[in-house]
Amino acid sequence: MERSSISLEDLPGIGPATAEKLVEAGYSSIEAIAVASPADLVAAAEIGEATASKIIQAAREAADIGGFESGDKVFERRKLVGKLTTGAKSLDNLLGGGIETQSITEFYGEFGCGKTQIAHQLAVNVQLPESEGGLSGSAVIIDTENTFRPERIKQMAEGVGLDPDDALKHIHVARAYNSNHQILLVEKASELAESLKDSDKPVRLLIIDSLTAHFRAEYVGRGTLADRQQKLNKHLHEVLRFADLNNAVVMVTNQVQAKPDVFFGDPTKPIGGHVLGHTATFRIYLRKSKGDKRIARLVDSPHLPDGEAVITVTGEGIRD
Repeated sequence: MERSSISLEDLPGIGPATAEKLVEAGYSSIEAIAVASPADLVAAAEIGEATASKIIQAAREAADIGGFESGDKVFERRKLVGKLTTGAKSLDNLLGGGIETQSITEFYGEFGCGKTQIAHQLAVNVQLPESEGGLSGSAVIIDTENTFRPERIKQMAEGVGLDPDDALKHIHVARAYNSNHQILLVEKASELAESLKDSDKPVRLLIIDSLTAHFRAEYVGRGTLADRQQKLNKHLHEVLRFADLNNAVVMVTNQVQAKPDVFFGDPTKPIGGHVLGHTATFRIYLRKSKGDKRIARLVDSPHLPDGEAVITVTGEGIRD
C-alpha cells in the first residue's frame, strides 16, 4: 500500500491540537485513521462522534481504502505479500514457502514444544536479505512471560551468518506486564514502525509471545469470558492492522488447555476460542517428538492443505 503524502492536518476537522492528540494516541498516518472506528477517535482526541466519522471518511478517500475492488486488484496486492523463512525447509514448504506478511500466524502447543525458539529464529531471519528468505527488516517482540534471551539470538545469528551484535540491534523488545499494557504496546510498535519505515531495516515482523497468557491469568471463571473475548478480539484486529500497514509478518504464540471430555484424538486445544481461531490466518500446532525433534502440524489456512513437518531445535536454531 502506498503511503499518503498528505498530513493529518489536511483532513477536514483536524486542527493542530487534534492532530497532536491523534499522533500521541498512535494515529500517526492517514491509513491508521482510515481503519479506525469513530469511537476510537472520540476517545483518543476528545472530539464529537459526527466529527470523528467525517475525519474517518475523508481519511478513507485520501488513503484510497475501504471500497470494493476487483479480484485482479486483490491478486496484484497479494503479489506484494512477502515470505519469511523459518529456517526449516519442510516447515517453509508446509506454509507454502514461508510465513506470510499481512497476516497472523499462530504457533500453539504445550510448554517446551519450541514456540519461543521459533519466535527467536524469526527475529533473526527477518534481517536476512530476501534472496536468503528474509525480509531485510527489523523485528519487534512483545514479551509477556520474560522468555526473550539475547544469548539465543546471538547463537542463531551466527548460525545464519549474521553479526550477532548487529542482529540484536535490529530486535526491539518490550516486556508486557498485563493485558492492557500488551494492547498499548501494539500502538507503540506502530509508532516505532512509522519512525523506521524509511530506514534500511524497516519493521517487518511483530512477535507476541505469548498472546493469551495475560488474558488467561486476568480473566478467570466463566463470568469474565465474554469480556475477555471482546478485548482479545479488538487486540487481534489492531495486530492485523499492523500487519497490513507495514506489510509485516505477525507471529503469535499460544498455550493449550486440556479438554478432559475427549476420548479419541488429541485432548488439547488452543486458548482463545473462536475469536482467535477466526482471526489467525495460519494456525500451527507444535508438539514434542523424540529428543530435539518437534512435529509442526498446519491446522488451519485459507489456501493450503493440512499437513505435518518435522523440525529440529539445534544450537544454531531451527533446522530440518
